[in-house]
Amino acid sequence: MPRHRALVERGVALLPSVHRELWVSWGSLLRSYAAAHGLHSGQFAVIEFGEEAIVVRAGTKWIRFTEDGMERSAGGREGFALREDGTVELDSKIDEMDFAAERITRELMAR
Repeated sequence: MPRHRALVERGVALLPSVHRELWVSWGSLLRSYAAAHGLHSGQFAVIEFGEEAIVVRAGTKWIRFTEDGMERSAGGREGFALREDGTVELDSKIDEMDFAAERITRELMAR
């Protein structure tokens, strides 16, 4: 996530500081839900967190997030955007950040 670039949401620029906070929140939610699902699945996830990408790994599966996309080890790329109102846009569908993070980690860690 380049620090100098403001992201645009519906014609309104997101300040880099706002996007950075949302990025950190997104990573924290993924980490928390991965840990919770790990308690019940008998496996654990590794979270690689950086300014440009967040990668969640569980066994041989992984999901990689960048500021504008999500890739899965199973193949495919979907659009991804953090929105100022605390929602996430995944493949043109909008969901609350916590619901999206829970669903994504649950699907990743399912056996």
